[in-house]
Amino acid sequence: MAFDFANLTKLRQRLNAWYQQHARDLPWRRTGDPYRIWISEIMLQQTTVTAVVPFFDRFITRFPSVAELAAAEQDEVLRYWEGLGYYSRARNIHKTAQIITSQYQGVFPQTVDELLELPGIGRYTAGAIVSFAFNRPAAIVEANTLRLYARLIGLTENARSTGGQRELWAFAEQVVNPKSPGAFNQALMELGALVCTPTEPKCADCPVQFACCASHLGKQAEIPVQAARAEVTQVVAFSVALEQDGKYLLRKNPEGERWAGLWDFVRFEDDAAAALLPKRGLHAEDSVPAKLASRLSSVARERVSVGGNDFRFVTQLTHSVTRYRIRLQCLVATASTACQETESLRWVSPAEFESFPLSVTGRKFAKLIERRLQ
Repeated sequence: MAFDFANLTKLRQRLNAWYQQHARDLPWRRTGDPYRIWISEIMLQQTTVTAVVPFFDRFITRFPSVAELAAAEQDEVLRYWEGLGYYSRARNIHKTAQIITSQYQGVFPQTVDELLELPGIGRYTAGAIVSFAFNRPAAIVEANTLRLYARLIGLTENARSTGGQRELWAFAEQVVNPKSPGAFNQALMELGALVCTPTEPKCADCPVQFACCASHLGKQAEIPVQAARAEVTQVVAFSVALEQDGKYLLRKNPEGERWAGLWDFVRFEDDAAAALLPKRGLHAEDSVPAKLASRLSSVARERVSVGGNDFRFVTQLTHSVTRYRIRLQCLVATASTACQETESLRWVSPAEFESFPLSVTGRKFAKLIERRLQ
């Protein structure tokens, strides 16, 4: 069964009527400013709408224009992005803001091809900016529309495979409404988010069910076809807060490392240290076994040229990054030797932690250190 394009006009009309009634009031929908639309779209990648709203409001309050974002220091941009994760997004918006300011005199490009030349802007984001900000026809395929399109056309292959993506983008280009592309694309995304959900889609409430191949075939639960999930890899990592005269050593993660551009305590993965962890685990304020302490000191010295003494365990923080499940062992220690500051190494008092952009787990550890001193 194939999608019947004879139904396209009816689909557009019904979708528009539904959107007028059900669209959520979101801050980035109250504007045609391409800057704000761009920031919202980048934030919404890998993040839910509910989570994004407070971050968006805070970010726009601090950086209300592309010029002000371009003029800021990267550390400050990352600090305002902190908590959203996938920090390459923040580094890319900073680079793009600088390019738009310097090469485009602060005026956003208005074509998909031009936007695709900018760091961090892919095919979907370019289409969203062009259609939402400039009301020009442009196809979009993201998580919600991918699911909706796949069900509408009854896609039988993996929706994220090369062939599946080709079919979905071709369909997106055919269905976009040339008369009101921005509102139409917003409506498609909203329908995917609120009605055509990943599980238990509300087909009875769907304004375009009449045109949906998956619904007619009773295959809503099977479409879109997904690739097998990657197996989760368990990882043990260590974060060592080295203390000297009431200050703690922070290291700026370089390009190529996880959380590049963010600051952190001395953090690393080390199989030899992980093998020395007691089977029962460590507990708060435990004395760290001598062999483990020696290994941690040695690895720290390799990374920042200073080891540690008197290691004390603070907590274990568990979190996930892509397919990795990380158990982060957080410890404090006294720096064994002096260490000079550099551009990427700073001795920081707990009162100054707030000024540095940290990863989510880095921030949790920093707050625990602050509480220990109260």
